[in-house]
Amino acid sequence: MNNEFFFTRLQYESGDWDVDQRMPSNLLNSLVEYTTLKVKTEEKIISLSSDEIFKCPFCYISGHKLVEFTKRERENFKKYVENGGFVFADDCNHDIDGLFAKSFERQMEEIFGNTALQKIPNSHEIYTIFFEFKDGPPTTSQELNGWGDDLVHDYLKAIVINGRIGVLYSNKDYGCEWDYDFRNKRWYKIDNTRFAVNIVMYALTS
Repeated sequence: MNNEFFFTRLQYESGDWDVDQRMPSNLLNSLVEYTTLKVKTEEKIISLSSDEIFKCPFCYISGHKLVEFTKRERENFKKYVENGGFVFADDCNHDIDGLFAKSFERQMEEIFGNTALQKIPNSHEIYTIFFEFKDGPPTTSQELNGWGDDLVHDYLKAIVINGRIGVLYSNKDYGCEWDYDFRNKRWYKIDNTRFAVNIVMYALTS
């Protein structure tokens, strides 16, 4: 039985799904470095309309542009999340009113209902499940540099299914924050990919 963790990027027909291309290898390196998980070191790219999604423990979706799922993509997204899947959705624009943010949130409303996507408290277990982040989601350099909407987003949103996060949604642009060669982490005083470890560990154990 193959029980290696693998990182899945969701490909969807609209928008630009293929962003922050070095981020997955950086995240996977952190899992190897900090945890005892068995890890496949290359990301998988799987179409959201494919049944392959149902074999994936963790999926990532991102982009800058309009998100408008096809009927099959909506059906698969809903079935995957409602049956215990985990999707980490990250806005590369780090902009609450940007095109990706507005259109992705609209998709979530159409699939799960108008009130399904809610702020999660900074006391949520995802902030302490491995590394501890007492103040909630760590700030990104994109926010501090005033890029995007010029705000520091002090919360994340989520769609919770049966008491567990099924969709974790960020306006903070973690994808770009972690989009660098993992060998350069030695120059960081504090490894900024540690929160990625929390996200994956939550997805696998909660």
